[in-house]
Amino acid sequence: MKTRTKQKMFLLIFSLFIGYIGRTQNNCKEVVGYYPNWQWYDRSKLVNPQTIDYSKYSILNYCFFAPQPDGSINSTDAWADENLLLGQPDWANGGYIPNTSIVDNAHNNSVKVLPSIGGWTLSGNFPSIAADPVKRANFAQACVTLIQTYNFDGIDIDWEYPGYLPHGGTAADIINYTLLLQEIRTEIDAYGVTVGKTMILTAAVGAAEDKMDDVNWTDVSQLLDIINLMSYDFFGSWDSVTNHNSPLYAPAQGDPTFNLDHAVDKLINFYNVDPNKITLGVGFYGRSMKTAGPSGLHVPTTGAVDDATFSADEGSPLYYNVLLQMNQFTVNWDNTAEVPYLTDNNGINTFVSYDDEQSIGLKAQYIIDKGLRGAIIWEITGDYIETSPGSGIISGTPLADTLNNVFCNNMNGSLPNVTIQGNITICEGEEVELTANGADTYLWGTGETTESILVTPTTTTTFTVTGSNTNGSDQESITVTVHPTPATPSINSNGNLLECSVNAVSYQWYLEGVVLPNATSQSYQPTQNGNYTVMMVDVNGCSALSGDLYWEMLNLTSNQFGLNYYPNPVHNDLILEFNSVTNINLKVLSITGSLVENLGQFSEQQIKLDFSSYEAGIYFVSLYHATQGTVFFKIVVEK
Repeated sequence: MKTRTKQKMFLLIFSLFIGYIGRTQNNCKEVVGYYPNWQWYDRSKLVNPQTIDYSKYSILNYCFFAPQPDGSINSTDAWADENLLLGQPDWANGGYIPNTSIVDNAHNNSVKVLPSIGGWTLSGNFPSIAADPVKRANFAQACVTLIQTYNFDGIDIDWEYPGYLPHGGTAADIINYTLLLQEIRTEIDAYGVTVGKTMILTAAVGAAEDKMDDVNWTDVSQLLDIINLMSYDFFGSWDSVTNHNSPLYAPAQGDPTFNLDHAVDKLINFYNVDPNKITLGVGFYGRSMKTAGPSGLHVPTTGAVDDATFSADEGSPLYYNVLLQMNQFTVNWDNTAEVPYLTDNNGINTFVSYDDEQSIGLKAQYIIDKGLRGAIIWEITGDYIETSPGSGIISGTPLADTLNNVFCNNMNGSLPNVTIQGNITICEGEEVELTANGADTYLWGTGETTESILVTPTTTTTFTVTGSNTNGSDQESITVTVHPTPATPSINSNGNLLECSVNAVSYQWYLEGVVLPNATSQSYQPTQNGNYTVMMVDVNGCSALSGDLYWEMLNLTSNQFGLNYYPNPVHNDLILEFNSVTNINLKVLSITGSLVENLGQFSEQQIKLDFSSYEAGIYFVSLYHATQGTVFFKIVVEK
């Protein structure tokens, strides 16, 4: 878990006011801003092609276009799309006034523009399109037409979500999603060659585990230039208890996988997705929840939003609307999830989860720490603050400023950025080296002040280091998970086989301490006498070595002794008769090969052995003669 010292947080917030004012900042990290066409009408068209601050973004995703059942693509607002993407109509001369569209202004500021196709309400046709080769081809060609029409720089696919049953998803989507992206990739790349322009293919993807599991990440990550992780909407009014819309880390209550850190970890460490392809979702909006009693964190909800206080946004207020209603609420901070929340101070029983400059700053720092490509913003208009409500004059974009200031300040190394390298999963008794980087000096929670420490934890333990330089300090923690040593296995003999008593992932057999090549199964058929041991490895990669078992070759035919033995099964006495040898040494062994009783040497040609005191079970009788060697035979004792 990443935490920040007061000194570092002070420097971070201070930098928001003095750092990089007026500078084009999108070269530090990728900042992908979503612009919904319906927001053009909001606040008397406050956020429009002329007022967007393009210096805050590297890519603008214009949303949404609607996939049709046959694979074609339609506009969702023809008037908005015409004005925003082509420009203001030139009523006098025809055509459009130059440099009045989002596309023209973005390109003038070295910002790319992509159409985002789909979205939450427009994803229902994706499963059938992706399943049909003809429709896939139609869709891919429609993407090219869309690029040609508006001079876009590529395509953003927002299929929410492959495999999602309420949107028509099926198990086949995991294959068809890949096929659809491949078709689009092929067509837009081919078109890009004809115009001398490299096309971008991106996709918005779900951050919940069940959504991730319906994607073939090995193939999909190779097809996409950027993976836009929608790491918000984790909790909301649909939950029975209040919680955070977009927690950085797992809250104290609720599904522990519903947070940004877990989603990123799953993509990188489970699905092996390149972190430099991942843009982390940050919400420039909040979610309100009506509570059954006084508002608070982790208290029961009524299942409704507060669409009275936040009527302009139907209960999910954009950031500027959160600020406008702030006088009705008390600001709180969750140190566990590292996000703010509001509780009402006028008895309206409303809880609000949202992001502010502090939490956006921490998420920006997290992006740097994890080596991610950057951030996606849903959505940019919520961050455009007026000098006063209704003034029509934009005073700033504080959340986008925070993202870029942290990206550019910390990328330039003005503050320490501590990371820890080392194994995070070990077996009990193993030693692990932890090495910190990113600062000038270090202080571990163990009291050591070196860059690296050697630890041998006996249980799962979290180690923390504080790294410092002249500008501040940064704290990082790493949890070393310790798996217990497996129980010591034993070796059982079963006929001519030796068997390890423990089910495991892998095995290795040894004879007199020497590795037996290719002896890697749970059972082993010995070919010579001697002491055998087996090493087993469990599902956690931890190993245990058995004790020795001395094995003598079994020869159940007994011909060299001229032996007869009866009865078998035996209840009391066992009779042995020899035709040709005397002076026999007798032993009784258990089924595992261990000695039960050494009966000594016999010279008689008929011997009576008393088994009346033996417990029921299977035993081996070992017969040894100085010149004839050893013979084993199996008996069954019954009671």
